[in-house]
Amino acid sequence: MISIPYGRQDISDEDINAVVDVLRSNYLTQGPLVGSFETAVSTSCGANHAVAFNSATSALHAACLALGLKEGDTLWTSPNTFVASANCGLYCGANVDFVDIDPRTWNICVAALELKLIEAKRSGVIPKIVVPVHFAGQPTEQEKIYELSRQYGFKILEDASHSIGSSRNGESIGNCRWSDITIFSFHPVKILTTGEGGMALCNDQALAEHMRLLCSHGITREAKLMRSPDPAPWQYEQQMLGFNYRMTDIQAALGLSQLTRLKTFVERRNNLAHQYIQALVDLPLQLPVTLSGNYSAYHLFVVRIKQAALAKNHREIFQELRHRGIGVNLHYMPVYLQPYYRELGFAPGLCPEAERYANEAITLPLYPGLTNEQLLRVTQTLREVLTQ
Repeated sequence: MISIPYGRQDISDEDINAVVDVLRSNYLTQGPLVGSFETAVSTSCGANHAVAFNSATSALHAACLALGLKEGDTLWTSPNTFVASANCGLYCGANVDFVDIDPRTWNICVAALELKLIEAKRSGVIPKIVVPVHFAGQPTEQEKIYELSRQYGFKILEDASHSIGSSRNGESIGNCRWSDITIFSFHPVKILTTGEGGMALCNDQALAEHMRLLCSHGITREAKLMRSPDPAPWQYEQQMLGFNYRMTDIQAALGLSQLTRLKTFVERRNNLAHQYIQALVDLPLQLPVTLSGNYSAYHLFVVRIKQAALAKNHREIFQELRHRGIGVNLHYMPVYLQPYYRELGFAPGLCPEAERYANEAITLPLYPGLTNEQLLRVTQTLREVLTQ
């Protein structure tokens, strides 16, 4: 039985009261709090626009459509991510491909991306969109990816599902200085939660309006955006084929309350991560590193076992930790090795570093409510499993 999970939401009395207030109000779905939450997040990150969604997956899909991704186009992303980072391209009828990861950060490798772009230019198949993933809260080298986008002409959709509260060179992730759109996730195990939920941020008003239409059936009720020259006061217009991807006021109330503790959440995650590093530094493990200029939100704390120095293999270590009540996990098996992607023609060998990583990585418990005593139990148990 798992007694210490790998991740867990942190819900306060203030969070509960905020949700109860909405339940007692006149609005449960599309009330004023969704807009307030969008404004609060965009202001916090320094972006011009934010559009709330019922999940980060929905936000990724709408962002791809707003950026013009369609059948015949190609989207590239990291294989070390949740499947949604790639699925969003398939939803649009586009092709998907993967760029190997950096052995230091486990993010998309900029050198590998550049080499793949050189080859793609030769073959005439430049991607329409590249989706860098801020794995585990570590910001990607966005300014370098941005320079490549100017050279090769692709759009950048940051999947920062792990990274609200992170920064690079003093700038908040989500300000979209080095990308077209940035996506956050508010799933319960993420940095802050709305239950389920996501958000797309950008600095382009046209992109924001496009995503807002897609979020709600392609419908607008704003007279200034309607195509009718003299719309009636009751009128609304469906201007495109959209979806019901809307966030509710109930979710937004929880998000607004959680946002007031974002700095505290991230500071606690960093404190726990530093305790882990100090406790594990002498073990046969590759520990996470933070690049110079980066401040990680530490959504996850992942270690890689040095298999050559151990008598047990990856699976045995993982299972023994689980057996002892430590809720370890694997983030992630390369997306292209999932059965669905294999049926599309992907096979082992595409991204060797990502495959090595998946055979060595173990995600240890990390969340604000994890106590110092629980962390000590995790590290002591891991030490026993690795050395016995």
